[in-house]
Amino acid sequence: MSKVENNKEQKRNSLLDSAFTLFIDNGFSKTSIADIVKKAGVAKGTFYLYFKDKYDIRNHLISHKANQVFQAACAELAKHEEIKDFEEQVLFIINNILDQFAGNHNLVLLISKHLSWGFFKDFLSAAPGKDIPSIYETYEAMLAHAAHTYRTPDIMMYMILELVSGTSYNTILYEQPVPLNQIKKPLYEIIKGIFIQYRES
Repeated sequence: MSKVENNKEQKRNSLLDSAFTLFIDNGFSKTSIADIVKKAGVAKGTFYLYFKDKYDIRNHLISHKANQVFQAACAELAKHEEIKDFEEQVLFIINNILDQFAGNHNLVLLISKHLSWGFFKDFLSAAPGKDIPSIYETYEAMLAHAAHTYRTPDIMMYMILELVSGTSYNTILYEQPVPLNQIKKPLYEIIKGIFIQYRES
């Protein structure tokens, strides 16, 4: 990456980081573009080089943070070469992401509240950066080495994502109906059941 490209990336990331802090602290509706650029220390015109409006930066921010969480989980998985089974790899990634969310409730508030499937599908296919595969590309690579083949793997992934998102939100933020560590075992058993259901005979 050239010095110019690196400077652009730093400005974009500074805007994203500032928006994240302000959206969490003040709320989306009470945060203005002027607030974001002031906190980032850049000119207002710079904002429009990267984002169309406040809604656009929020969507990019969700992608940015969600990708960071996913890439961190994949980096941890890479340290465990003994985990070769596709289904075990998926469960490892889910467990790691849930632990990251448990350690940073702000991520849960940002990511879980604003994801629709239409947005999420586009996000899954978008590469987060040069030489970094998209989440969907990573998923396909894992599938290619799976011991089983699965019918409609996209729908299988959708079912798992919706289940994990819906189940974990209240357990992480409010420990309702039980704390996260108590929901994990039954949650993972259901996910294993989804895998079995979608395996091709």
